[in-house]
Amino acid sequence: MKPRITVITLAVEDLERSLRFYRDGLGLPTPGIIGQEFEYGAVAFLDLQAHVKLALWPRDSLSHDTGIPVSQTISVNGSLGHNVASKAEVDEVMAQASAAGATIVKPAQDTFWGGYSGYFQDPDQHLWEIVWNPQLLPEE
Repeated sequence: MKPRITVITLAVEDLERSLRFYRDGLGLPTPGIIGQEFEYGAVAFLDLQAHVKLALWPRDSLSHDTGIPVSQTISVNGSLGHNVASKAEVDEVMAQASAAGATIVKPAQDTFWGGYSGYFQDPDQHLWEIVWNPQLLPEE
């Protein structure tokens, strides 16, 4: 398989609330909600970087599409990592997320491996790590 990930989809309980969090709170560009004319079609696509989108899709719609029943169980199955260029930028993004309504799970702090990171959860409890890794600095 060639790595061609272009969309990361998060299942959300309230599409409008999640759109406000990511668009208004975190500042991710988006045309807003599209596909409302279709049953199970409403979705919001937000720009992450060149050729990569974050899709917010109601949990019931994803359940309908996949045939997998909705579960209310929340567990730690992974996180989305957002790598930034400095420790100060980690603090800035964490503050922005908090102001947007995120739950700070772990405040930013130095890591054992020489970096700096913190974790927050979005309104649907998706886990994000904001990290400065001096070995993996993002291209600007």
